[in-house]
Amino acid sequence: MSQKTLPYDATDVLAANVIRGLAMDGVQRADSGHPGMPMGMATVAEVLWTRFLKHNPGDPQWSNRDRFILSGGHGSMLLYSLLHLAGYDLPLEQLKQFRQLGSLTPGHPEYGLTPGVEMTTGPLGQGFASGVGMALAEAHLAQLFNRSGYPVVDHFIYAFCGDGDLEEGISHEAASLAGHLKLGKLICFYDDNNITIDGPTSLSYSDNVPQRFEAYGWHVQTVDAYDMPAIGVAIVKAQVNERPSLIICKSHIGYGSPNKQDSAEAHGAPLGVEEVRLTKLALGLPADEQFWVPDEARERFRVATKANSIAYLVWDDLFARYEAEYPELAATLKQALAGRLPAGWDAALPVWKPGDKLATRAASGKVLDAIAPAIPNLIGGSADLTPSNNTRFKGAVDVKPGDFAGRYVRFGVREHAMGAILNGLALHGGVIPYGGTFLVFSDYMRGAVRLSAIMKTPVIYVWTHDSVGVGEDGPTHQPVEHAAALRAIPDLVVLRPADANETAAAWRYALTHRDRPVALLLTRQNLTVMPGTEDPAQTARGGYVLADAPAGQPDVILLAAGSEVNVALAARDLLAQQGVQARVISMPSWELFEEQDAAYRASVLPAAITARVSVEAGVTLGWDRYVGSRGVAIGINRFGESGKYAAVMAHLGITAEKVAQKALDVVRSA
Repeated sequence: MSQKTLPYDATDVLAANVIRGLAMDGVQRADSGHPGMPMGMATVAEVLWTRFLKHNPGDPQWSNRDRFILSGGHGSMLLYSLLHLAGYDLPLEQLKQFRQLGSLTPGHPEYGLTPGVEMTTGPLGQGFASGVGMALAEAHLAQLFNRSGYPVVDHFIYAFCGDGDLEEGISHEAASLAGHLKLGKLICFYDDNNITIDGPTSLSYSDNVPQRFEAYGWHVQTVDAYDMPAIGVAIVKAQVNERPSLIICKSHIGYGSPNKQDSAEAHGAPLGVEEVRLTKLALGLPADEQFWVPDEARERFRVATKANSIAYLVWDDLFARYEAEYPELAATLKQALAGRLPAGWDAALPVWKPGDKLATRAASGKVLDAIAPAIPNLIGGSADLTPSNNTRFKGAVDVKPGDFAGRYVRFGVREHAMGAILNGLALHGGVIPYGGTFLVFSDYMRGAVRLSAIMKTPVIYVWTHDSVGVGEDGPTHQPVEHAAALRAIPDLVVLRPADANETAAAWRYALTHRDRPVALLLTRQNLTVMPGTEDPAQTARGGYVLADAPAGQPDVILLAAGSEVNVALAARDLLAQQGVQARVISMPSWELFEEQDAAYRASVLPAAITARVSVEAGVTLGWDRYVGSRGVAIGINRFGESGKYAAVMAHLGITAEKVAQKALDVVRSA
């Protein structure tokens, strides 16, 4: 008897109620948390996890596992209870430490901390949207690598979502693209309980959800969240559909609670000791026992785990036969899943000569042209700015509805969804994702970018039009504050290359350091390639001496990032004419510079030289750490202007003459 045909009985009801009891107890002991959603959706979760979910607690990173995303991460006790019962390395003692410092059961699920957690969730809509990325990765790899009789990539992405997820704008963006692409392996369960924190959803929400998702091209079903056979039938129908599926689960928040079911009180606060007791009595659980897990409930999950273990061994045998028949394909897939780059991938990386002139966005495009043939799992796109971002490499084939073999994704005007989808692609594994838009629109992506940094997903962001150098588009498109805002995000590496060679080096860093997200901030305007930028190791240090004074004894240090390094070099020449010797430091990445050892940083920025001037066409916030109390930071602490880029730069004071004059002032006052 297969998992799917296992009959539903009183043990299933008991197992679902045990999940509810664990959720109530965890929240009550912590005196903090959200019991309502786990109680409301426990039955749906029990059916999915005991009948359908393909996974292996003994190998949580099995590549062909189904993915389960709890988009409403506030209901984390549901996931922790499921992981514990399914046999993951999450002992009951950890459930008792819910929301406590140092536990494996934090308030919201955290990727990389708790075995079996597929992504960090909590900011609503992010899990839903990242599920689209996971489904895209599965479809792409399946079409590339599966062969007749060898479905080595064949799994589903399941997501639980709620009203909050579907109200957030990101869900509209992501659902629209998922429907357009016909991502049939994506199955979402909507916890339709009519309650949010403020009260009934009718206070602010009257969407016709079925019609909305049908309009997106989704397959939509509605079930009673407590009718186990109906839930199972709905999942089977969703699995055989070629469209993404939404299963609307008509549920009750705080299910079983005599006094708090269907109330906002059950959402985000403990039920209270007496209400927990009354609820357990109503559900047929021992009223005075905490964290009660009877053998029958464990056995129901053990049956599922045993079936999954067999499925795992069957797949392992399948892959061994696949590897024997298609050795090159298997080797390529294994390399991609392991996150390894092909040997010699960087042989074709371009190097430019001093004096060459091109925008760093153009240089980035040429880098992609060079490396894309050598890195077959590099996949990316743009939020409807392909010609401006230079993100489509030569010979790229678009991902199309129902046809996922291509490597270029037309994300449409959906920046926030793009960010979350990139996270999903990275979390799924097997692909190296990148995505582009204008830097000013990184604001629209920030929620996903921040989550990427928290999870340390290896996403590459290509953000072009990086300053007032945008020119005629004016202040709405001139990102004066955005570099500083991105540098404020921990574990995000921001690289603002000064010319084409630094751009190639930035790509090299992003591809070879896959331990966190990397942002490339690139120019619209042409920049002159400078002597001394050829060595990628210098860029990877975040800051280095590009041009120095005779004998390494400068009177003043000029620091700059991106397009303003050219300005600093020109200012150095002007200063030399007045007998003032300057060192120019290119600072493509503050984060990488700060990670260098103290001796190296001191060699670049000697403490004895206090005459320092920084220049960047953006807000000066943060540059004080490098120029010190006696130095000057030149920047743009206001919004920009519309006009030719050179005229705008001059109008706002980003010129060699301005830098040279400020440097003279600093030297004379020292």
